[in-house]
Amino acid sequence: MTFLAIDVGNTRLKWALFDAPQPDANLLAHGAEFLDHIDRLAEGPWATLPAPERMLGCVVAGDAVKRRVAEQMELWDTTAQWVVPSTQEAGLTNGYDHPSRLGADRWVAMIGARHRILAQGPARPLVLVMVGTAVTVEAIDTEGRFLGGLILPGHGIMLRALETGTAGLHVPTGDVRPFPANTSDALTSGGTYAIAGAVERMYQHLKEHCGGVEPACMMTGGAGWKMAPSMTRPFELVEQLIFDGLLEIASSRAAVRL
Repeated sequence: MTFLAIDVGNTRLKWALFDAPQPDANLLAHGAEFLDHIDRLAEGPWATLPAPERMLGCVVAGDAVKRRVAEQMELWDTTAQWVVPSTQEAGLTNGYDHPSRLGADRWVAMIGARHRILAQGPARPLVLVMVGTAVTVEAIDTEGRFLGGLILPGHGIMLRALETGTAGLHVPTGDVRPFPANTSDALTSGGTYAIAGAVERMYQHLKEHCGGVEPACMMTGGAGWKMAPSMTRPFELVEQLIFDGLLEIASSRAAVRL
């Protein structure tokens, strides 16, 4: 049963076709499109794909994008289905005050991360960092309960805010340095260390909450590789964590139906 997983972020749509809706499925094809180019999928990269028998996706870009994706899927007899965060799914419990208001990408990535940790050994607390247009820092306890998370502006938003609100700060991106000695390096280092500091604070909160147990640390997102060298603790960098989560959810829902 071929399975199409779709991750629609703030900038791009990423897709992957697997040979089954389960965590160990083989990847058949994958790609990405900027949101402005979604309408090219049916006549472009999807035109030669075998028709997926199931589809599941997560989207943060709104209903208009969902409709555009559904229109592109009309070349197949496949119904578009989208993850809506709930109180519990695929072994993860949602501790958000209003579970359905949690970002779908955060929820799906946490499910993928939780199962990745369980596959490596005994259950542990987990700090998950997603680095993209925005940065999120999630805390999951040993029992698989999402306790809450932080949302920060990503590097690009930080720099644009400073350029907009401060005269004279129209400078190229610099490098991360311990003691920045020029404005470009100062801006890049300041944003990087702000994110790293927020992650460290969440790590300490979660460790204390879980009785001193050291949390596992995982990072994902397009800009994760930029942040990893500046973190105070080792992080496992996972490129396609949302696809992992979508496969886990699809497998869990199929098992419930049996």
